[in-house]
Amino acid sequence: MWQRIQTLYLLISAGLLAALCFSPAYKLATPDGLLEVSYWQLEKPFFGILLGILCFLVVLALVVYKSRILQMRLAVLSGIIALGMQAWLGWMYFSFEGPVFRWTVIFPLVVCICNLLAARGCFQDQLMVESAYRVRERRKRGGKK
Repeated sequence: MWQRIQTLYLLISAGLLAALCFSPAYKLATPDGLLEVSYWQLEKPFFGILLGILCFLVVLALVVYKSRILQMRLAVLSGIIALGMQAWLGWMYFSFEGPVFRWTVIFPLVVCICNLLAARGCFQDQLMVESAYRVRERRKRGGKK
């Protein structure tokens, strides 16, 4: 499990999502002072639910390393969700005047890239296993065709 490159990409994704869960999204000036708004509080509970689903998918993709096809599909699905989350954060960044977002706003984009690289690594592993299976079957039959 740990010697495969897609595990490293998925660990980076999980770490960035954990950092995203516990970091403030932006500071908002209020009459009482500065108010820090976390990513869990953006757009009512929907953004927090989406972040929770994304964390669950990445951790699940890390755990199911024996099933490469399922791991690849989970990585692609979480990459698409992370891209949607990045688009949503970009829309919020350009549409609102008041809040100033922090640099953690680019984490979903990095998570998307890491997940797609992990899916590519899963696909390459699957191709390697299939080609080894074909060679093994050919030797079993005794032919060089």
